[in-house]
Amino acid sequence: MRLGTRRLVALAAVGVLGALSLTACGSDTSDDGGDGGSSDSAKKVGVILPDATTSPRWEANDRPSLQQAFDDAGIESTITNADGDVAKFGSICDSMINEGVQVLMIVNLDSESGSACLKKAKDAGIQSIDYDRLTLGGGASYYVSFDNVKVGDLMGEGLTKCLDDAGKTKANIVFINGDPNDNNAALFKSGYQQNLQPKFDSGDYKLVGDQTGEWDATKAGTAFEQIFTQNNGKVDGVVSANDTMAGGIIARLKANGLDGKVPVTGQDASVEGLQRILAGTQCMTVYKDTNLEAKAASDLAIALINGDKEKAASLASGTVKDTELNVDVPSALATPEIIYTDGVAKVISDGFQSADDVCTGQYAKLCQENGVQ
Repeated sequence: MRLGTRRLVALAAVGVLGALSLTACGSDTSDDGGDGGSSDSAKKVGVILPDATTSPRWEANDRPSLQQAFDDAGIESTITNADGDVAKFGSICDSMINEGVQVLMIVNLDSESGSACLKKAKDAGIQSIDYDRLTLGGGASYYVSFDNVKVGDLMGEGLTKCLDDAGKTKANIVFINGDPNDNNAALFKSGYQQNLQPKFDSGDYKLVGDQTGEWDATKAGTAFEQIFTQNNGKVDGVVSANDTMAGGIIARLKANGLDGKVPVTGQDASVEGLQRILAGTQCMTVYKDTNLEAKAASDLAIALINGDKEKAASLASGTVKDTELNVDVPSALATPEIIYTDGVAKVISDGFQSADDVCTGQYAKLCQENGVQ
């Protein structure tokens, strides 16, 4: 659905007041307060997505899922992408607050700018939801994400399996971590570090490089190549914290004739990541069905807008600690899944990715061989 389109949706009478309100379908810009007859009493939610480059999920998966949920509930929504620009993020935040949204949902670019936005929302009496990334020190009302330590744990599990399958019981391991400004990157790393620590302690595995790739394929490739050179090419496995960075790392391995020979992990079940898994150049990915995350977040936002505190509490039944404020944030956490070659079909059948996108060119035959359709 293209989000620039606006339409009027008639809401059913609510409670004994029998009031009828008209709300507009969400826009992908935040230049105005909506032209669909919205008023101060309109039910509104604002969503700020971070960018369209660090992961394809934001525009391809999260946006349409959230938009559909709000449309179905008759909630006016403004869903805007900050395009990785901190200044733009702040401007969007101010605009949404001025529009009078009742719930503000953000995916922060960093904790500093995210906190500034959340504090403004709190001062304006607006409830907030940290979506996917917890804003340290931000004081969000709620947090909706996946169990991100488990995501990292699955990467460690996957790397060990791929090394075992290759008959490598002794291995030099490299970590290419996410952006240090993203709290999720720290959670992912804690997961794969804990998973692999027994192997490091026993001496079976040796950590020979530990750098950030900042969620960027080029930066990840460069960081990996430096470590690869420093170790005279003696690298046996790589924990890449997402598929985007895995692409850059695998390109450097290919240049050295080692693609498919050195296991590389990933995350996001992206089209490119799934294609590399089918081709045998990427070991695994972590599938985070963003429909689950978007549903939890939209259900929570709708409950808050409707004043249903009991439902909100039941949805956010867990907690995640904000280590800066030393408070437990009410949270809803979805469960991630590990994907190897035999799991690619599930990602397609779930509708998370399309066979038309994955099974192109050289991958068509691989899809057929692995029951992907």
